[in-house]
Formats: sequence, structure tokens, C-alpha cells
Amino acid sequence: MSKPSSVTYADAGVNIDRANRTKQRIKYLAHKTFNKSVLSEIGGFGGLFSIPLKYKDPVLVSSVDGIGTKLKIAFEMKVHHTVGGDLVNHCVNDIAVQGAAPMFFMDYLATGKLEPEIAEKIVEGIAEACKHNGCALIGGETAEMPGFYPEGEYDLAGFIVGAVDREKIVNGKNVQIGDVILGLPSNGLHTNGYSLARKLLFEVAKYTPETYVNEIKGKVGNELMRPHKSYWPVLRKLIDSECVSAMAHITGGGITENLPRVLPRGTGAVIELGSWPVQPIFEHMQNLGNVPQEEMLRTFNMGLGMLLVVPNKKFKKTQTLLERASEKGYTVGRIVKGERKVMYT
Repeated sequence: MSKPSSVTYADAGVNIDRANRTKQRIKYLAHKTFNKSVLSEIGGFGGLFSIPLKYKDPVLVSSVDGIGTKLKIAFEMKVHHTVGGDLVNHCVNDIAVQGAAPMFFMDYLATGKLEPEIAEKIVEGIAEACKHNGCALIGGETAEMPGFYPEGEYDLAGFIVGAVDREKIVNGKNVQIGDVILGLPSNGLHTNGYSLARKLLFEVAKYTPETYVNEIKGKVGNELMRPHKSYWPVLRKLIDSECVSAMAHITGGGITENLPRVLPRGTGAVIELGSWPVQPIFEHMQNLGNVPQEEMLRTFNMGLGMLLVVPNKKFKKTQTLLERASEKGYTVGRIVKGERKVMYT
């Protein structure tokens, strides 16, 4: 056999020079989120972050997540600037329910062929959400893997670290029978239940993202791409005022599976259906597939993105703080004697 001509990494589909140029732009976006606690530069083997001195006995709280099949909608609509914010806000909410303030974030972006413009839009969304949440984007990984992903597709995941003083951890241990459950409205599906949503809307109903649907008063794609809301700005005020004894981020599994995660033994929850407004998209999907109510409640957030367990004596103060923050709060249930289960009435 004759000896082949010189083969490079670029011939195999990985363009290091293009990736380096993209990373320079990403570095600029990340720098805009830096604060005095960031001790490292983008590009090192690890990110360095100093825990602020305001914490007396700091406990680190971490979480990791992805966007899931919501990305399929982003690919089809060629909308890439919002998914980064979805990722950050989901992770921020996950640690906020334990009382933790977000400190730093890292992302993982993997694709078959790196498209600099798309990567920049994604990271721009991540950086903007980090800035909004008071969180520093201190590093990440951009992986180019030819042949691994279909053309035009990518995967996105994120890792967050926050901090809370040990004595201020919110873990549900103070939940009492009779406590009020307040629900904060979601902005739609957020980042959960998209596999079922796509089946109902695109396979059963035969819609496209551009289809205008009267029942939801908008295009299907726009409804599905509504951003995942960050509750940290209002939760921070409630935590500082010691108004909540437990909080549950309503993600995959819905109210049914997420609320019991923060309840102590011997307690359950009663949730009153109809006590909060459910967005038309949920009702429309349920009608399309004749989906049982039980299935809807353990797949989607059904219009509530965050649940708060509030002691009776803190109820009025909590309402006042929510009003000042221009955040709606619906009284949706109570804590009862039981065993870590949600009952609907």
C-alpha cells in the first residue's frame, strides 16, 4: 500500500484553530460575569473561586442538569440564545430551594461540528443569566465530536455551586402540620416534559413550530421556547426573612414527585386543584391526547414552577414580600399528617 498524504485533526473533523477563535469570544462573555471572588482566568485546567467572607460556616450546595429534548425545538426553530438562560435558571432554582446563593457556574457544550455563531449565542445566554443571578461563569468545556451528533445539533449541560451558612440551610426539618403551601407561577413548560409535549403537539396534532393555535393564542414553537424562570430574586428575600420552612422546584415529576422530596417524615401535602391558573398550553395538550390528570400532574409543572411551605405566623409577611417583588403567590394547599405524599382535592 502506498503511504497516505499527511492527515491532520482537521481532516478528521476537528478544527482546533476555529475552536480557539470561538473560545476567545466565549472568554470575553464569561469575563462580564466575573466578580472579586473569581481567582482564575478562562482557559485554565480548573476554575478558582474564593468563598465570600460573609459566610460564618459556609456549606457548598451543588447541582448539575441539562436542557433535555427542549433542544429539539431550538434546533428546528434555530433559536439558540435562550437555552443557555434556561440551563442556568434551572440550576439556580435547584440550589436556591436549600437556601443557597449561586456563586459560580460551568457549562458543557458538545457538538459534531462547532459553529462559532451558534456557540456564541448559547454562551451569551448563559452569561446573561449568570449576571442576572449574581453568579460567575468561571469555565466550561466546548467539545467537537464529529460523527457523534446529527448535523446542526448539540447537547448542553451545566454545573452550579452555591453557598449557605449551615444554620440557614432550608431542608424541611421545620415543616409543621398546618403550614400553608404557596405556589409561584411558571412561565410555561420551563425545561420539563418536552418528550410528551412533542409527541402530543407534533405527532398527534400534526402541528409545526410555526402553527398558530387559537387555544394557546400563539404559535406552538414560541410557546414551547418560553424561558425557564429564575425564582432566586424573590426567594433570596424570603430566605433572608426566614419566611419559608421548605421549597420545591417543580421540574420533571411535577408537583406529585417534587414536593415530597422536601417533606419530613410524618407529613404529607394536600393540593387543591383549581386554586391557581393553569396556562392554556397544558389544557390543550391534555385534550389532544386525552392524557389522564394524574399523568399531567407528574409530568408537567401545570403552571407552578416553585412551591413554598410557609408557617402560618409568616404567611402575611410572605405575602407582603411577594407583592413588593411583583411576584404572584397562590395559596394552593396545606401540610397534613401523612407520609411524604401529595393528595389532590
